[in-house]
Amino acid sequence: MYSGDSKITLILAAAGVGKRMNLGYPKQFLEVDGKPLFVLALEVAQKSDLIKDIVVVTAEESVKFVTEVCERYKVSKIKKVISGGEERQYSIENALEYCEDNSIIAVQDGVRPFLKERYFSESLQMLNENRNLAGVVVGVPLKDTIKRVDKSGTVIETPRREEYIAVHTPQVFRATILKEAYRKAREDEFLGTDDSSLVERIGVEIKVVVGDYDNIKITTIEDLKFL
Repeated sequence: MYSGDSKITLILAAAGVGKRMNLGYPKQFLEVDGKPLFVLALEVAQKSDLIKDIVVVTAEESVKFVTEVCERYKVSKIKKVISGGEERQYSIENALEYCEDNSIIAVQDGVRPFLKERYFSESLQMLNENRNLAGVVVGVPLKDTIKRVDKSGTVIETPRREEYIAVHTPQVFRATILKEAYRKAREDEFLGTDDSSLVERIGVEIKVVVGDYDNIKITTIEDLKFL
C-alpha cells in the first residue's frame, strides 16, 4: 500500500456520446440501481485518501446536470465540471488546464465503473520508487490468441500474446509530462487512442499495473450484464 505524500488529481472523462448503446442519451448517464453510471467511479475517488481533487469533463449541454448529480451524491472533491471537445483527447486537454504542474494526474473513463483504489496506490508506489518513470497504466494480459489481419480479413501473423496487454484506465502520469505529451500531440496534429499513446511519443518510460478482468468499459448493450 502506498504511504507517500503525493496526491492525485483525477480527470473523469464523461463526454462520450455512446452511439453503440442506442440509448438515446450518453451511456455514462445510464442508471445502475438508481445511480448514474459515472458516479460509481467518482464514489471510489471520493472515498480514497489518495485523491486530492477531481475534474469532470462532459458535454457542454450536460455540465449543469453533472454538477447537480455530483452535489446530490456528495462528491465534494469536485474541483471543476467542464465541457469537452469533439474527441476524447481534446476533452482531456481541456481538463489539464485545471491540473497543477507539480501534481500527479490520473485519467479515468466515466463508463468504467469497477474502479479499485489499489490502482491508484500501486501506481503511486511505482512512481515514488522510480523518479525516471513517467507514468503507469492499468492493463490485463490477453487471454485469447491474437491474429494480425489485413483489410480483406486474411491472417498475416500470430503475435506472441505474452508481449501484449489490454489497456484499461486509470492511467496515471506526472503532470508536467502528460501536459507536454498533449502539447506535442496538438503540435503534430496527432490523435491517439488513449493518454499513454501520447506520452509514449515523447520517449519516456511507462509501466503497467496488472489490473482485473472485471474492470470493463461499458460500451455495448451486452456489457450491461456485468452491472
